[in-house]
Amino acid sequence: MTPWLPAALNYVSSWLAYQLRHHGQPGCSVAIASGQEVVLEAAFGSADLATGEPLTPRHGFRIASHSKTFTSVGILRLAETGRLRLDDAVGTYVSGLHPEVAALTLTQLLSNSGGLTRDGADNGQFRDRKPFLRKAELLADLALPPVLPSSQRFKYSNHGFGLLGLVIASVTGESYDDWISENVVAAAGLTEAEPDIDRWAPRPRAKGHSGQLPLGRRIVIPADSPGNDMASATGFVGTAADVVRFFSQLSPKAERSILSPQSRREMSRRLWPDSESELGRHYGLGTISGGDGDWAWFGHSGGFQGVITRTAILTEQGLTISVLTNAVDGLAHPWLDGIIHILKRFSKLGAPTPATEAWSGRWWSLWGVIDLVPFADKVLCANPALFAPFFDAPEIKLEGPDLGRIAKASGFSSPGETCRLVRGTDGKVASVQIAGGHLLTEAELQAEMTERYGQQASA
Repeated sequence: MTPWLPAALNYVSSWLAYQLRHHGQPGCSVAIASGQEVVLEAAFGSADLATGEPLTPRHGFRIASHSKTFTSVGILRLAETGRLRLDDAVGTYVSGLHPEVAALTLTQLLSNSGGLTRDGADNGQFRDRKPFLRKAELLADLALPPVLPSSQRFKYSNHGFGLLGLVIASVTGESYDDWISENVVAAAGLTEAEPDIDRWAPRPRAKGHSGQLPLGRRIVIPADSPGNDMASATGFVGTAADVVRFFSQLSPKAERSILSPQSRREMSRRLWPDSESELGRHYGLGTISGGDGDWAWFGHSGGFQGVITRTAILTEQGLTISVLTNAVDGLAHPWLDGIIHILKRFSKLGAPTPATEAWSGRWWSLWGVIDLVPFADKVLCANPALFAPFFDAPEIKLEGPDLGRIAKASGFSSPGETCRLVRGTDGKVASVQIAGGHLLTEAELQAEMTERYGQQASA
């Protein structure tokens, strides 16, 4: 583990806990692996708002389209053992397809470049209005011609990955769930991941939740629909820890994996740009990728009824991150980006030293909260309410154990002004002075506000 990582992980946990409160989210589970060792596993909030059940790291989530990565690994394992070729036409293994669909190669399906419908003419299965498709329903949709010509552009298709599940069943002579459980999930050493919900019970699972609107309150969404013959696209259930254990093995630099380095490189290769999006993403073989330089990432995300999840492998950093949230407006995407933002800053500025470590903690005023975050030779005044908490953060340069000066800040902040740690009679830091502002602990600010303003009903 790199020297700065433990301090970064501590702040990641602190920041996420505040983010959950700040945004009124039900729950969040996070795991981070360094290499292939899980070095952070934490859960915040509730697994079920209706019962108040606390969320724990052992709760499974419907990780939805992460299933596509598991399916892609399955197809690549079959290719490595010579049971199929990636340039085979899918009609070689599955009958009843429209001729243009039957002519698509497995690579085109894996890379979402086959031009297929995303979810068919009625996607009510993703809106909790009907069950996920069975084989006959899926094949009925795929008996129609593709929406677009193949190899024209990236076009995401759950139907395409449902079809790949049928390929696995055809080649192996087993059901998709049975084969993938033994040859991918178990082979990868996972004990907290399953291809569909029926295999998860009776273990604890996070329920989904709606947004606050249109009812003005969140309601529980069971998120218990079986994936049926769409499990290969969206059925998987897993904990954040097992998700990072699996994805960390897909890094081309992983020491242990059920895939060859060549297959892992091919999976993560940026085959198709999502060119009409401004997010700068690409799609490979069952993987989404983005970022650049030493902080480029690849992985996948998922959206189930009331659940939003995302996982990313930072190959050059040797890190894998998974963020699982249990609300339809869950913030898995900005929170994962925020974790990368935090890791980058610690990587650049280094771990705190004995000279800086006392300058830490969350400090409150009527205007909100500031996190003092110490690094090797400076302290940043972070805003934990932001998705990027170090954005425009003032820098404090220490001039003594309890004295510092704002050495770098926006002109609208207080550059050049002094900062001070205020200690109590026990010698511990009791409050902080940042320029002209006196900041307190949360409990002390609560008491001050109650005394000043009294108990007032919220709107």
